[in-house]
Formats: sequence, structure tokens, C-alpha cells
Amino acid sequence: MNQEKLLLETIVKGLQEKKGHDIVTVDLNELSGSICQYMVICHGNNPNQVTALTDSVWETVNKELKEKPASVHGLPNAQWVGMDYGTIIVHVFTPELRAFYRLESLWEDTKITRIPDIY
Repeated sequence: MNQEKLLLETIVKGLQEKKGHDIVTVDLNELSGSICQYMVICHGNNPNQVTALTDSVWETVNKELKEKPASVHGLPNAQWVGMDYGTIIVHVFTPELRAFYRLESLWEDTKITRIPDIY
């Protein structure tokens, strides 16, 4: 398994551990000029769960792959947190902001994989 796929699976695992809702992976490998290879999008019920999801991704990826994000933005308000792992960008929203921005719809012509909720 290549490094990006392993990182992608580990990020999803971290989101599932804290019951992230409607996890989606967006494969951007076929888009020229894309800023990353994959995006992962999910939401938590409220800012506290958004923070817990972000912490879980950080801890799971660091523990299993010894990697840390280049940057994390949005934690003070925890309405929309972005984590930049270079080849993968993670977006964790509150339900209202996810519905408002609809990031998945921006890449409807790419391969979008919906991960079933595990609870």
C-alpha cells in the first residue's frame, strides 16, 4: 500500500474513533493543478465533537505513522477545522457549516467515496 493510501486510511480511522459523521474521501489525483491528492470531509455534532475529531486524527496519525499535520486552522471556534497533511487535507465541520459550504459538490466529477458511519 502506498504512503498516501495508508495516511488516508489512518485519518479515516481517527475520525471513526470519535464517531465522525458522513465521512467522505475525494480523490483529486486526476485533476491537474490540484493542491493535494485527497480531501477528507466529515462533520461532528457540535464544536466539542469537531475538536475531539481533530484531536483523534492528530493522535492516530502521529501514533501509527509518526506524522503531524503541516498546519491546523480553525480550532479556536471549532466550526470548520482544516488539517493539512500535504498530500491530504482534512476538513471537519459542524453540520450547519458543512451544509452551507458543500465542499463535496465542488468536485462532483472526481471519485468520491462515502464511508459508512460505524455506530
